[in-house]
Amino acid sequence: MPTHYPLSPAMAAFVARTLSFSVDSEDIPTQRRGYARMCEAFTPPRSAELEVKDFTLAGVAVRSYRPRQLSLEHPAPCVVYLHGGGWVVGDLDSHDFLTAALAIDLNAVVIAVDYRLAPEYPFPAGFDDCLEVWHALQIQAPRLDIDPQRIAIAGDSAGGNLAAAVCLALRDAGEQQPAGQALIYPALGGADDLPSRSECFDAPLLATSELGLYERLYLPTGERSGYAMPLTAADFRGLAPTFIAVAQFDPLRDDGVCYEKALREAGVATEFDPGLGLVHGSIRAIGHAPEVDGVYRRLVSALLGFLRRSL
Repeated sequence: MPTHYPLSPAMAAFVARTLSFSVDSEDIPTQRRGYARMCEAFTPPRSAELEVKDFTLAGVAVRSYRPRQLSLEHPAPCVVYLHGGGWVVGDLDSHDFLTAALAIDLNAVVIAVDYRLAPEYPFPAGFDDCLEVWHALQIQAPRLDIDPQRIAIAGDSAGGNLAAAVCLALRDAGEQQPAGQALIYPALGGADDLPSRSECFDAPLLATSELGLYERLYLPTGERSGYAMPLTAADFRGLAPTFIAVAQFDPLRDDGVCYEKALREAGVATEFDPGLGLVHGSIRAIGHAPEVDGVYRRLVSALLGFLRRSL
């Protein structure tokens, strides 16, 4: 592990524990198994106050987290969550630590999406799945006791990419935007010469060289449309209010910096968190590192603001 990044003791311990699950193999199934073991190690027991159901929307597997104390008199607010993992790893279990916590702390339904993964299913498969789930949720909201006017979208890393792409696609189709979008250290297709690419080329948990590998698996034809890489979109107007949190020691840091600037200059309401002291993937350190707990509180606050503004 590189030693020239000034991580707190808690963050360094999180990185070391995460790296202990690393697999030295380019075999995708092997990588997925290693990632699953790491995720399981950081996943606490779910609250007994949650009702959790697995089902499908538009043929895509999803998982619903509903707090038992939600009022039955009014349709519930909702957050659609898209997991990270470089479009290659991750599933409904990998981010259970976060989706379950958000449901409790927001007192809202959270819908996690098990979109198709590369390289078996490159772009636009995963993007299409997320967009189809969004459309299906609008139609089936009454059956699910969800308020279609109060649905936000969120995601981390590759999931942040997909969340931003869904918002762009909805805007281009003239459809209603989510109540808000929350992007956590998103991969948005920033230029190779962004400062963070060189400053954090060997950053813990995600190196610059790995970005290229994941992009090639997701975009084997070199697709660079806004739905594949949102920073390449021609127009950023009319998008949902946005919360963007980056990680200081992350080659993807400046993707979020550039996207926040582009949105703000296009008249979109934004909130930006610089993620001081954080590395890519560190949202998994909730409860283990104070700097992560702070970002998580700001994420919850932003999502609550989105859902309340939609009343």
